[in-house]
Amino acid sequence: MAKNKIASRRSVSAAQIRAQEARHLMNTYKRPPIVFARGRGCRLYDSEGRAYLDFLGGIAVNALGHAHPRLVRVIRREAGRAIHLSNLFHNAYQGPLATKLADWSGLNRIFFTNSGTEAIDGALKLARAYSHAKQKDGGTSGGKKTRVLALENSFHGRTFGALSITYPQKYREPFEPLVPGVEFVRFNDVADLESKFDNSVCALVVETIQGEGGIFSVSEPFWNRACALATQHDAALVADEIQCGLGRTGRYFAYQKFDSSPDIAVVAKPLAAGLPLGAIIANEKFASAFVPGAHGTTFGGGPLVCATALEFLTTIEEEDLLAKVRDRGSELCAGLEKLAARFDFIQEVRGEGLMLGVDLSCDGAPIIQEALRRGLIINCTHDHILRLLPPFIISKRDIAEFLAKFEAVLSAVSKKMLARPSTEALKASISIQQQPGLAAASRQL
Repeated sequence: MAKNKIASRRSVSAAQIRAQEARHLMNTYKRPPIVFARGRGCRLYDSEGRAYLDFLGGIAVNALGHAHPRLVRVIRREAGRAIHLSNLFHNAYQGPLATKLADWSGLNRIFFTNSGTEAIDGALKLARAYSHAKQKDGGTSGGKKTRVLALENSFHGRTFGALSITYPQKYREPFEPLVPGVEFVRFNDVADLESKFDNSVCALVVETIQGEGGIFSVSEPFWNRACALATQHDAALVADEIQCGLGRTGRYFAYQKFDSSPDIAVVAKPLAAGLPLGAIIANEKFASAFVPGAHGTTFGGGPLVCATALEFLTTIEEEDLLAKVRDRGSELCAGLEKLAARFDFIQEVRGEGLMLGVDLSCDGAPIIQEALRRGLIINCTHDHILRLLPPFIISKRDIAEFLAKFEAVLSAVSKKMLARPSTEALKASISIQQQPGLAAASRQL
């Protein structure tokens, strides 16, 4: 029977799982030879039962850690009621969740998506829809208002629209031509922004803190000028808060450190605590550009994911986790700064709350590998920036454990670096060996 042919999860070895993936999955990810089986709190456990302290959180997704009891309870309850209804009908949780997101963001209306990249594409459509509607109504003059500005070093997603406003050429080049009309502005360069922002622009998309780009924060002067120019040219200022939003910095949204708000914000990653859910959040002015039939989604905003997201946001409020994010983030940052004083290959520690980057003067890959070997999960962007995105529930004890293990990782890698001959020494050695007289003198010395 078919049932007998299907091995249970327990009986399939990690080697078998990797072999099946190698044979049948598309070759898009480079993964270490570990199969994770379960998680609890701030820890993951592999198929051999070994524990790992998780300071990546599924890339800022598992903000309440793994198997949080409040979320598990809601997921089990809703799975027994209705997982999916479609957006042809109302469900019990879209309205309450939209209300809370509006309250948190200071904006007005929400459209639910399945992912962050889908939310970015939807936000671009919304900005274009608004500009087209204004031109149709005679509200703007001149040529088409379709250009989109994004920032250098940005990362917004993998779909065609999101990829078009993602800066690194390595992501875009294999799929060109992409969506036309995109231009990149130098990061935090107000003069460059002013020179490129004119009445043909319909949207400026900004990561309030660049995540994949290396944990770089938008400056207040740049943000304020972006807001002013967007208002002046009746364009949308779009805040990409997919990684930095929903509590990650110790605020509901990272842009709330500034005095002015964006016209549109997009969120995803932690929204449903690991279940696929994103959202476009807009003010009334821009939201009005979407009318029935203008945009849609099959799976976005189903009852199970919305109920889970509502519980996630409620948990943050009731357990005062924003204060915890600020406090634990300060402790973690202070500990990293002490390590930076000890290890000269750490150039800078930067970030906000529990979104921190450790910029290195060396390749980060050996550090990631050594950390994993010692039971720590972190990752690296741009080959030299270590990224830390621990869950909001981490304790002082978790941070102390992380810093102790991370120090051991840095020490081990540092010793290996010192033991390895430098490029200059190798070149000198080769040069000596190629000259018999020098080589003999070298041996005598």
